[in-house]
Order: sequence, then C-alpha cells, then structure tokens
Amino acid sequence: MLGMLGTGFVVTLQIFFLTLVGSLPLGVLVALGRMSKFKPLAWLMRFYISIMRGTPLMLQMFFIYFAPYYIFGIELSTDSKFNATIIAFIINYAAYFAEIYRSGIQSIPKGQLEAASVLGYSRAQTFMKIVLPQVIKRILPAMGNEIITLVKDTSLAFAIGVAEMFSTAKALVASQVSMLPFVFAAAFYWVFNFVVEIVLNRVEKKLNYYHD
Repeated sequence: MLGMLGTGFVVTLQIFFLTLVGSLPLGVLVALGRMSKFKPLAWLMRFYISIMRGTPLMLQMFFIYFAPYYIFGIELSTDSKFNATIIAFIINYAAYFAEIYRSGIQSIPKGQLEAASVLGYSRAQTFMKIVLPQVIKRILPAMGNEIITLVKDTSLAFAIGVAEMFSTAKALVASQVSMLPFVFAAAFYWVFNFVVEIVLNRVEKKLNYYHD
C-alpha cells in the first residue's frame, strides 16, 4: 500500500513543482501586463485574471483536456491527461500570483523609483535591484498561502484520471475496503505542507534585513 501511495506521491510532486516553475515567472509577466500603460494589454490581462479566478480550476482542467478532441479532432492519450493538468494549474495559479505580485509592486513608494531614475538606473535595473527584493519580502506570506493551497489542489487531478496520490488512495480504499489509505494519504499531504512551511519560514527570516 505505501509503495503505491509513494508512486502517487511522486506524481503529486511533479504537478506541484512543474506548476511553480511555470506559474511563478508567468505570474510576473501577467502582473506587468496588467499594470501596463498600453490599455489593450492591461485589459486583456485583467480579463485573463478574471476568467482564471472566476471559474473552477477543475472546469479549466476539463476544458484543456477535452478541447483538442472536440475542437481539432486530436485523439486523447494518457499523456494528454497529465499535460492538461499541468497547463491548467500553471495558467490558473499564474493569475493568482499575478495579483499578489501586482499588490507588492504597487506598495513600493514612488519616491524610490524616482530616486533610482535620478541615479541613472534603467527600468530593468530599478526593478531587479530595488523593487523585486522588497516585493518578495512583502508578498511572501500571501505567496506561502497559495503554495500551500497548491499542495492540496494537486488532488484535483484525479478528476481527469491522473494517478496522483489522492486517486491512488481512493482506489486502494475501494479495493481493500479500508480507510487506512486515506489516513496515510492525509499524513503525506500534512508532512509535505509542513516541509513547505519550514522552507518558507527560513526564506522569510533571510529576508528580514529589509525593513519597512
């Protein structure tokens, strides 16, 4: 039983890390587009964020999974399930991260940006050396909440047949007529979240040299 749950947990880890790798940088781009002075881009990003946050992640996952077949007639495969899951998770979480980034960027006093301009910093240098370090510190608690939510949301992949940990536990419960697989799965999720909390707390302590 533990071996099968461990295999499912590996898939859960893959969904988690691939989502972060894709959504964290995409969220930055969406946030910058959302704040762009080019109105069509800003409105497009606002619409994207509204759709992603206003519709269920599971619905987005189903749409991405079935769209290639119903729209283009492309045959679905086992890989299609996993790929659809990753794409749905990335574009969904990027929208949430974008709003967190935006709030952090807009919290930086404009005087700092003006001072950087006077000192001859380019926009890219100002963002990377002055804005970004402060933004990371300010948004870390909100980002931490979303990342912990992501750990639990990976279980939604069972809906389209991805064999992550929850779907594995569900199958074991049905075959063994026992609740133990659910108990062990819950323990896996809790330990994983506990490790994530420890990592985030250490990062936050390292950023304490920035004071508001």
